Amino acid sequence: MKERKQVLVGSVPVGKGAPVTVQSMLNVPSTDLDGSVQQAVALEKAGCQILRAAIPSFDAVALIPAIRRAVAIPLVADIHFDYRLALAAADAGANAIRINPGNIGGEDRVLAVVQKCREKHLPIRIGVNSGSLEKELLHKFGGPTPEALVESALGHAALLEKHGFTDIVISMKSSDVDTTIRAYELCAEKCPYPLHLGVTEAGTERMGLVKSAIGIGSLLQRGIGDTIRVSLTADPVREIYAGYDILKALKLGKPSPTLISCPTCGRTRIDLIHIAQEVEDRLRGCSKPITVAVMGCAVNGPGEAREADIGIAGGNSVGLLFRKGEIIRKVPETQLVDALMEEIDKL
Repeated sequence: MKERKQVLVGSVPVGKGAPVTVQSMLNVPSTDLDGSVQQAVALEKAGCQILRAAIPSFDAVALIPAIRRAVAIPLVADIHFDYRLALAAADAGANAIRINPGNIGGEDRVLAVVQKCREKHLPIRIGVNSGSLEKELLHKFGGPTPEALVESALGHAALLEKHGFTDIVISMKSSDVDTTIRAYELCAEKCPYPLHLGVTEAGTERMGLVKSAIGIGSLLQRGIGDTIRVSLTADPVREIYAGYDILKALKLGKPSPTLISCPTCGRTRIDLIHIAQEVEDRLRGCSKPITVAVMGCAVNGPGEAREADIGIAGGNSVGLLFRKGEIIRKVPETQLVDALMEEIDKL
């Protein structure tokens, strides 16, 4: 696997040892300026580190300065078909340009985008999807195979390199998990550019998260990938939460609590599912690298979660608060989460 080059998206480094960053994309109609700004603010608050917005028309270019004024995170302009939109987006203050060089016209138009991005010191993300591959590659490989995705991406990168431009990020997304994984594996062996990971059109929050966790997670576990987007048919804030959850499961990213909770059984006498969800929600934003246990059984809970820094275990309308397997005190069920959070504040 080749060593990664590093590029800057605004002030955020991507590649070559920089922490893996979590991205999302606005899904408010580009004609809704106020709604787009509000969603950008919500995404920044949720922890989004790089934001992308579709710029399908010249009217939509107005989104860029409005969003840049509202949030501090860098903004990537997503461009298709009309290279002039890329030029206008760069002039309007975008921090990076995402293009598929294959659908914006001839080499002269790609060169115009390269010259503008060089002038503005902006990186270009080459975004290749299985649904937008060149016809000749589909014919050559018999479909949107991993090899076809990689050849398309590296061919576009070569076009930029021909004009001396190497501030490049590459993505090669498919809705098929295996195709996505293999494409990134092949590309990681062949090129030095930072890789933006994602499974495109992954589906609703439930199935999309499963497919993304497998696809993105397995690649990250092998050291492949520099920035990620979990694509969900859902509120994009959920994409940010999912992205961080994948990083947390792999012990990547910024420090945060790890929540362990039992699946419940017939011994459970408290509403553990609701309690576990509340604890997870209240831990969001906490930066302490601790393990928090939420267990359903007062008999086995402290023992099974002995390595947890702090935890609770249910009883009959009461619960036990424990630290490193040692019981601290009994707490009524209605006060259990508050008591847990108070102990976490002390750690």
